[in-house]
Amino acid sequence: MTQQTPGPRPRLDVRGAVDLSSLARPATPPPGSPGGVPVAGTYVVDVDTASFPALVQGSTQHPVVVLLWASWSEVSTALAAELSSLADEDAGAWLLARVDAEANPQVAAAFQAQSVPTVVAVLAGQPLPLFQGGLPRDQVRSVLDQVLAAAQANGITGRVAPQAAPEEAAPEPAEPPLPPLHQAAYDAIDEGDYARAAASYEQALKENPRDDLARAGLAQVGLLLRTQDVDLRTARTAAADAPADVAAALVVADLDVLGGQVADAFDRLLDLVRTTRGDDRETLRKRLLDLFEVVGGDDPRVQDARRRLAAALY
Repeated sequence: MTQQTPGPRPRLDVRGAVDLSSLARPATPPPGSPGGVPVAGTYVVDVDTASFPALVQGSTQHPVVVLLWASWSEVSTALAAELSSLADEDAGAWLLARVDAEANPQVAAAFQAQSVPTVVAVLAGQPLPLFQGGLPRDQVRSVLDQVLAAAQANGITGRVAPQAAPEEAAPEPAEPPLPPLHQAAYDAIDEGDYARAAASYEQALKENPRDDLARAGLAQVGLLLRTQDVDLRTARTAAADAPADVAAALVVADLDVLGGQVADAFDRLLDLVRTTRGDDRETLRKRLLDLFEVVGGDDPRVQDARRRLAAALY
């Protein structure tokens, strides 16, 4: 199957962190709303961790094509529309299952998805990786034809029952206004002025040290500041050439978090925590705590990394 390198790393959505009391990533917009995937079509379902087993069971009767997507990825939402159109075109020959990878990390992990969008077929319960990133429609069509041929060869020839039309969603309530310093930070981020955004969040924390939303915003803006002029290939080469170089590891860990490879970033820094002492170890500890803030304390990867950091330190 075709493999494509993921596109440029996404712009981090700091407004989302401000809006969420959990300080996690932005809430996923409902299907059909700006930033969300299109409303589910006749042969499209949205799958979460709870409905995942039924998806696997259904793949014994008909091919299932899984799209792992994220709301911050415009490539994801565009691909969702393309796949939905192709599913309608094939009129039940296969089912499109859309999974919000960030809201359902266990499902993303089951498919070993390293980036979004990722597309995987499931035939008789067995995953078949297809491609990552966006592809032109004709190439997607070719990949789907290969999936259907493989399903035919394995006797998976059932048809997908048309899905009921979704009820019209109630209008979303208007967002409450942000506090002035938070709004100033968001406006600065929108203009690409991360230093000014950081100053606004720092002032908010001076005025209220318990402003956890400002703390989360400051951590995210700090990540943007540290990575805005970094060349990914050069940074990875430097880290590979000198695995014990703390500075090089910090740069790559930042890039990994920004690119969604959170577990890789945590593993890299935790490995160094175990082998360093003094100032280097303290620098690594502080960066890990900063990245924990970026990713969100409720994320299971953060919870696991916190336990491992405590074990490494004490």
